[in-house]
Amino acid sequence: MTTRAYSSPQRTADAARTRAAILDAVATRCSRDGYAATTLRGIAAEAGVSLQSVTLAGTKAALLVAAFERTFSGNEGRESLSERPAMAVIMAQPDAATAVEQWLDYVTAANHRSAGLSRAMAAAAEVDRFAAVAVADLTARRGSDMELAAFWCLQRGLIEPADVPRIAAEIGYLVGPEGYAYFVDHLHWSRADYRAWLGRSLRMLLPRLPAI
Repeated sequence: MTTRAYSSPQRTADAARTRAAILDAVATRCSRDGYAATTLRGIAAEAGVSLQSVTLAGTKAALLVAAFERTFSGNEGRESLSERPAMAVIMAQPDAATAVEQWLDYVTAANHRSAGLSRAMAAAAEVDRFAAVAVADLTARRGSDMELAAFWCLQRGLIEPADVPRIAAEIGYLVGPEGYAYFVDHLHWSRADYRAWLGRSLRMLLPRLPAI
């Protein structure tokens, strides 16, 4: 007699909700208290789950990486930003100026959600090898995403082929969470002011971009 694998949709849904609650708790605690001060027990309390549920979900560093991915782009995973549904819609927008405006909204919202987690990731990378590898991987993926953004600009006639490497590097620096943290967290700019600065700076990089 063979044993039939048992799969319960309800159990799967419950597990997904538990993991989502844990990752939300990691995002809240690490953004607010920092990586070092965040404990698995504190995460469990924030999520309203047992400590065992948290320990089974992964190490603190692994949960932080997953929380960052989920917070920044909406779900866990190593897919390129261009493959995420929201970004794919923006990149498919026929009007370049409209696409850039939507992209600015996306970046502003994503940095607002994840700037604190970016600081936590940097701190974790200093003490945890897994986190250090994950940060290096995220940096590489960010570079690839910026290359795709530069090629998108090339396809829209906004830059010349020789400009692709420079534009990719400059956009990557411009939209990084460090800038958001400096202007909004340190200087106490509003999100609207940050977004306006980001737009002005991007248009300086892309002078061919039509006005909207």
